[in-house]
Amino acid sequence: MARLILSVDGQVLAEYNMTKERYTIGRLPDNDVRIDNAAVSGHHGLVINILNDSFLEDLNSTNGTYVNGKLIKKHALQHGDVITIGHHHLRFVDSQVESTEQDEFERTMVIGPGQISETQLRAAAASATSAPQPAAPAATAPARAPEKAAPSRPARLQVLSGQFAGRELELTKTLTTLGRPGVQVAAVSRRADGYSIVHVESSRPGDYPLVNGQPIGPQARRLADNDVITLAGVKMGFFDS
Repeated sequence: MARLILSVDGQVLAEYNMTKERYTIGRLPDNDVRIDNAAVSGHHGLVINILNDSFLEDLNSTNGTYVNGKLIKKHALQHGDVITIGHHHLRFVDSQVESTEQDEFERTMVIGPGQISETQLRAAAASATSAPQPAAPAATAPARAPEKAAPSRPARLQVLSGQFAGRELELTKTLTTLGRPGVQVAAVSRRADGYSIVHVESSRPGDYPLVNGQPIGPQARRLADNDVITLAGVKMGFFDS
């Protein structure tokens, strides 16, 4: 089943499972995908689903319809295409392709048992469960905040660069090990008071993962919502909400 994911300024507004043959897109209330914005025509575009294929057509809109930055009249949609209508974006997702890509991403970046030594894993776990370093040193030591309840919903990582851009991984485990053995590996720890990242190994001494462009160093580093992690050449956004 294909999906359309509606967003504006990076914020997801709605998802539409495409179970019908025709989906109209536009500003008026009678559209299947309604975008209530002055830059969008009353009936702006149309998606037609025929068996396993989907086609997008511009309905002579005032401001035009773009796919991956190019103005179109008709377009055969492919997985990952980004439709731009006014200031809004619709990402076309082919669930079958997405599932295959997700499996490949996890095989490539998520490190399972046996891929690195138990000694390294134990050391990473011990470091991650000790008090992590804050994002930036404070001028004076603040009063210790009360322990938070365990997160009700796991945080997630979203890949921001490379062939798997857009893929997401929920951090459901106590310790999730990521990276490429022999290149750079880190572990993300989930605790009652939040998440932290710790360096496990790299091909060069002192080659630590980056958070917001800064090396995390040898100690665990606490993660905050919207942090950007760079690990083994891949950028990932950390989202805790």
